Formats: sequence, structure tokens, C-alpha cells
Amino acid sequence: MKTALQAVRIGLSALALGAGLAAQGEALVITNITMVGATPRLGVRSDLSITNEIQYCTNLSQGWWLALTNVVVAQSPYWFVDVGAPPSPQRFYRARVVGPTPGGMALIPAGSFTMGDALDGESDALPLHTVYARAFCMDTNLVSYTFWQQVYQWATTHGYSFDNAGACKAANHPVQTINWYDAVKWCNARSEKEGQAPAYYTDAAQTVVYRTGRVDVASAGVNWSAGYRLPTEAEWEKAARGGAAGHRFPWSDADTIDWSRANYVANPGSYSYDVNPMSGYDTNFTSGGQPYTSPVGSFAPNGYGLYDMAGNLWEWCWDWYSSTYYSSSPATDPRGEVAGSSRVLRGGAWFAQASYTRCAYRSKVSPTASYDYGFGFRCVRGF
Repeated sequence: MKTALQAVRIGLSALALGAGLAAQGEALVITNITMVGATPRLGVRSDLSITNEIQYCTNLSQGWWLALTNVVVAQSPYWFVDVGAPPSPQRFYRARVVGPTPGGMALIPAGSFTMGDALDGESDALPLHTVYARAFCMDTNLVSYTFWQQVYQWATTHGYSFDNAGACKAANHPVQTINWYDAVKWCNARSEKEGQAPAYYTDAAQTVVYRTGRVDVASAGVNWSAGYRLPTEAEWEKAARGGAAGHRFPWSDADTIDWSRANYVANPGSYSYDVNPMSGYDTNFTSGGQPYTSPVGSFAPNGYGLYDMAGNLWEWCWDWYSSTYYSSSPATDPRGEVAGSSRVLRGGAWFAQASYTRCAYRSKVSPTASYDYGFGFRCVRGF
């Protein structure tokens, strides 16, 4: 990492400029800060066609930087104006490369969103609350059986053991019949197979990589910025909403659902927002017996380029489930309760009705469960 910090004083504001994670060509650097009225204006030099994250903090000793925005660099140098900067005796800035996005993943930009749902009266989706999530990347698709097997075969010859070997309807369908522990260990194996530091450890010192058994990894045992991992419940919902707000489903052009949008059990007589012309399982995928999963990527992506955020398979998340967690959830990067009996599942499934496929719907099950044909996952990576 290449970092430079220089203190400057402009008017009443003491500002610092910095840079991090130098690009391969032209160095990433904040070249100067000027004031436009009372608003800081940053000049940034960077490689083209990469993504920069502009961050700030008010105290360098706190070690906690908040993202203002992500910028896809179209010209260099470029200017960024912090229009939301409040009056403050000091504000420090830095720019950080958050790309290129790993293959098969989409960048979910840093920012705030409204978590929860007041549309359909479910108590555990309330109260509505604003959550800030740092930028991360997410698999555009559920992990397919082919991909699962590639990592699984490597893992079982490199010290990993799993409760379940995984199953599928076809190689290009999502892997299923796996529990939470299987998914977490697979994330670590994927990281190590690619030469990355893993995210999950069995100890708070993060010295023992989680590879075997059923370990309820503590939050302190997670390197949130390294390797592949399961999304937190908040990350999953932010990603599912695709940058839109106030909608029932992962698409923003309508608050209704039918088989043209997702693989689910239609029941238009029970839900006003289910507008499918007939009831039952999606007939496009019922041949060959259960499970009636669909190939990954069978439906249009959401605003972030993510597929199957509604229907197909329930998706494991990191968090322990609590029906009252939203009343006390942290405003920044919430990671759920410290303990519990059930882990969160999101997104609905091929055997679930429309209400379960909503962005805000929260399901739960024991992390040991590997319900036949029901549970899959996708990975995220932090920065």
C-alpha cells in the first residue's frame, strides 16, 4: 500500500490528503484540496477505468474511514466535491482503489439504504432503519454445482471436511443440500485455493483457519476485509435492492411478481402482488422431478447486475437471527446478534410463495440444517 498524508489548512478547516493502494500505472494520489465556498474540493490523479472510493474521517487515530462515494475513473486528474461536508474543525480524506472487481462478482457501492419493509406488515422487518454499508463485491450468481465441485474437490485434499457433499439438479443449477457450516468452510477454501487470506478463523486472534467441524465462528474471528465470506443480512438486502428504494422485490419497475421474473410457487389468489396467470410451481422447470431449481442466471439481473435475488434457492447469510434485532441494530455495517440458535436465510426459493421472495423477508433455520433441495449461497468480498 502506498500512502501519503499531508496536513494543510484552508480557511477554518484543517484537512489532510491521502492515497492508498497505488494503481499499477499512474499512482493514485490526492493532489490538492481547495475550498469552493465552504465546501472541500479534492483533486485526484488515478489510472483510468478503475473504481476509486473517496473516504473521510475526522480523527486519524480512530482508524475508521467512511466512504463518501465510488468513482469510476473516466479522466485523470479529476475533481471530487464533498457537498455534504458539515462545518468541522478538521476532516481527513483519502482515495482507495476498490477494483478491479473479481471475476463473476459485482461491485456493491458504499452508501446508506433503508432496511426493512413496511409494505406487508411483518413485525421482524420493522422498524425501518437506515443502514450504512461499506463497499463490497458479491457473486452475480448463486454458487453453481460445477463451481462448488471445483472448490470442494480441492478443499477435501487440503485439510477441509464438510457435513454434506452438495447436490444439484444439473451442473449449471445452484448447489443445494448444504448447511451453514459447509458454506462458510467452502468460502475459506475458495479463498485459499485462489491464494487469498481466508475470512473465517476459530479464534479471535485469527490464527487458526476454520477448515473442519461445526464451529460457530464469532464476529471477532472474521477478517471482514479478506477473502470470500457469506454476506451479512444487511449486505444481502442492500445488494438485493439493486440501488432502488421502497420496493417489494429486487426490481424497481414494478412491485409485482410472476414467472417472467423469478422461480417461485405462484399463488395469485393469496397475494395481490402475485400477478402470475396460474398457480403452482414454475412450469418452465418442473420436468425431470424435484428439485425444480432453475439454471443460475435464468432471469434478468437487478440494478447491481445480480441474478436470482428472488426465488430459486434460499441463501445463507452470516447473521444469527433475532426477531427484534432491527430495534437495536447498529447504523453502520450491522452483523447480527453475537449468538443464537438460527442463522438467517434470504431470497425465497423455487418451493416458496411470493411473500418469501421479497427483499425484506427474513427466514431462519438451524445452521446444521441442509434441507433437501432448499439452501444455497453466494459469496461476497470486502475491501
